[in-house]
Formats: sequence, C-alpha cells, structure tokens
Amino acid sequence: MNIIQLTFNKIRVIYYRLILKPHFKYILGQLGDKTTIPYSTKLDKPKNIYIGNKVSLGRMTWLAANALTDNNNCRLTIGDGTYIGNFAHIYCTSKIEIGQNVLFADRVYITDNLHSYQDIHAPIIAQPILQLNEVYIGNGAWIGENVCIIGANIGKQSVIGANSVVTKSIPDYCVAVGSPAKIIKRYSFDQQAWLKTNAEGNFI
Repeated sequence: MNIIQLTFNKIRVIYYRLILKPHFKYILGQLGDKTTIPYSTKLDKPKNIYIGNKVSLGRMTWLAANALTDNNNCRLTIGDGTYIGNFAHIYCTSKIEIGQNVLFADRVYITDNLHSYQDIHAPIIAQPILQLNEVYIGNGAWIGENVCIIGANIGKQSVIGANSVVTKSIPDYCVAVGSPAKIIKRYSFDQQAWLKTNAEGNFI
C-alpha cells in the first residue's frame, strides 16, 4: 500500500469518526458503541431505527421504518453483535426486531408488509400497503444468501438456507429451506444432534 492510499484511508477514518458517525448517532433512534455503518447505507425514517452495540452493516444496506400503515409506534430494532451482509433490504411499517448475534449473508430481504393486489382494476403500485404480522428474528440465527422473510418469525439458533422464502414462522433450533421454506432438520436435545424432520418439524 503506497503513501497516497494510506493517507486516503486515514482521511476516511477521520471523516467517519468526526463527521459521519456523529451524524448517524444524531438521526437514528439509537446507535450503539462499536457499530459500523458504511457510507453507502440508505436510511428511511431513521428516528424509528434502533441499532445496538457491535453491529456491522454491509455495503448498500437499506433500512426503513416508515409507518405507511399508520402505526405510530413503527420500530426497527437490530440487536447487539448482529452482522448484516451487503445489499440487505429491511423495510418495516410496524415492527421488525432482530435479536442479538444474528448472522445475515448478502442480499437478504425482510419486511412486515406487502402491496395489496386484490383490486384487479387498479395498478398494484396504486393500491395501499397491506400490514402483515410483526417480524422477530431470534438470537443467534443464521439467514442465508438471497433469503426473503415476509411477515414471519425465525426462532433462535435457527438456520434459513440460501434462496428461501419464509412466509410462515420457523421455531427455535430448526433448519428450513425452500420456497416456501419448510423445516428439514431440528436440534434434538435428547440426542444432542441435528436430526431430520418432516415439514412440521417432527422427527422422522
């Protein structure tokens, strides 16, 4: 690394510490210690976004907590130690809560709402936003690449395989894959191992 690159990197660090991070701390509902927010992060209604300690956001992340369904308590919470990969898109209109030490791969989409499409005489873009269930992602979960979570919960220590679409809640200690996502494994505390299950999570 040459002197010009070193100087540029130092300037970026100083700019982040002295200007950008205080700016994020001012506009967000909460910004914890040792949390990293890239320059490329997009924030909608940041006062409704609460981010804990030691959280790391990837490049081109889009976080929104916009009360489009008239919920005055709209809130997006990201717990301590969580890592969110590049190009994540998390759009909350009521409540999305991400627990502690959750691991996100790249290009994960999470939402608690959907466009209405019931009126076949109106373009979908002109129809109102439909509020779905609140979303909670439990502590220690792992969300794979290109996963979509739409109005559903993910249990603690559960794994969602790449490219899955989750529309129904997944319990604790489960592995789920597919579109729509179905449970294929669950941790057995009796046998202290991950064992195959049917789609309802019963051991087979």
